[in-house]
Amino acid sequence: MIRELFEYVSGYGLGGSTVALFGRVGGGIYTKAADVGADLAGKVGEKLPEDSPLNPGTIADNVGDNVGDIAGMGADLFGSLAESTCAALVVSCSSHELLTTSDAIYFPMLVTAVGIAASFITTFLGYLKIESVETKLKLQLIVSTVLMSAMLIAVIGVLPTEFYIHFADGTYKCTQWKAYGCIMLGLWSGLLIGLATEYYTSHSYEPVRELARACTFDAATNVIKGLALGYMSTIIPIICLAITILFAF
Repeated sequence: MIRELFEYVSGYGLGGSTVALFGRVGGGIYTKAADVGADLAGKVGEKLPEDSPLNPGTIADNVGDNVGDIAGMGADLFGSLAESTCAALVVSCSSHELLTTSDAIYFPMLVTAVGIAASFITTFLGYLKIESVETKLKLQLIVSTVLMSAMLIAVIGVLPTEFYIHFADGTYKCTQWKAYGCIMLGLWSGLLIGLATEYYTSHSYEPVRELARACTFDAATNVIKGLALGYMSTIIPIICLAITILFAF
């Protein structure tokens, strides 16, 4: 009965994904066409700076940025957060020890709450006088990861010392520190994936500069180098995901 009730909760995550579908895909596609069109006509065609008042398409550009990149991405992130939290609740409700221990069943939501607290603290780093926005964002990402790693040690106390989880026709013995280790694998893998993504997409590093140099020769070298760079950029995320899944199980 309890498991069935928690499966109803998973509908909340489905609702988040549905909103993300319209916000990210629907709204993003329609406004991104205006966004890219304004950029191509203004910046590439007429050599105008970003958001120049001389470009009539600037309003469409800003609308595309906000709907597709901010509202759509926010909805997408919320959908992922809701789904992962609900999935953890559904899996954890299969454990008799978690159900009979006070507040233990709410552990996935406590992890989310700690993440919100860590993010709130790191927002104050935005007031640091650092000229590079890229450096400031990277610092916030690293500090929030370290903060959450430390803050979660106080939260794992709500879990029983030992408990069993039934999943995929198997029973798995777990402890407080094993649960903490699974969270750390996902948390630090996310940090590594974020840093790797920045390395392959920021002009501050060599991969993007190599691609820019390739563009000076011909369209063919642009396509070939860009495709190769895209393939290479997936290596670190795949390794991180594989290690996380393997050791978590």
